[in-house]
Amino acid sequence: MMPSYFFAHGAPSIVLEDNEYTQLLKSFKDHTPRPKAIVLFSAHWEEPVQSVSAAGTYETIYDFGGFQDELYQMTYPAHSDRSVSEQVQSLFEKHGIPSVLDEKRGLDHGAWAVLKLLYPEADIPVIALSVNRYLSNKVQYQIGMALAELREQDVLIIGSGGTVHNLRRLNWRSHGIDDWAEQFDSWIQNKLESWDTEALFQYRELAPYAQEAVPTNEHFIPLLLAMGAGDSSRQAKLLHRSYQYGNLSLSCWQFN
Repeated sequence: MMPSYFFAHGAPSIVLEDNEYTQLLKSFKDHTPRPKAIVLFSAHWEEPVQSVSAAGTYETIYDFGGFQDELYQMTYPAHSDRSVSEQVQSLFEKHGIPSVLDEKRGLDHGAWAVLKLLYPEADIPVIALSVNRYLSNKVQYQIGMALAELREQDVLIIGSGGTVHNLRRLNWRSHGIDDWAEQFDSWIQNKLESWDTEALFQYRELAPYAQEAVPTNEHFIPLLLAMGAGDSSRQAKLLHRSYQYGNLSLSCWQFN
């Protein structure tokens, strides 16, 4: 069964960087069975109703400013697969989750920056999914659970976001790691590895420095979605964790 994954996408410039994290992403395909399709929840696509992409060949969305010119020349011309999009929508319907197909939206950097490192040839069908920050954490998890059977069909489920994501606290010149960011991530690690969903659903009240780490929750949601997709086996493995700019976490979790 294909594991589900959470990948932090960091700053958009991550796609240009060479470090331990990007090396992990670049080598991912070498030790992972080739998926039939990729279903990816992006923190940068927010909708009030669960949206499922079905756009044919995707345009590349540059939803950021002030970065290297090279980033704005990059493209990721992946295509969707209508049959997979409709299957995703059918699974949502089966679990009582309203959804709509979106035939126009391209891939934002939460999707393409990660995918360009994982599968640079853009030759695997991609189904992008939106997130909704106003749902409870339990419901986020249940949305991931609804798609779990796709893993049995060689579909790769990815949540793309970031556990510690507070742009106001970034130190662009820092080479160290802020203690509060590490303490929050360590708490999250403990609860993921013990599969303590009740604690995770209440992380804002229970986790140290939760308000600093997660001032808004759209980047945290993809972690719960990816975890939910792994509910049948309930095994979480941290593949990597590092930080940019003092506290912007770059983590990769595998759920299988």
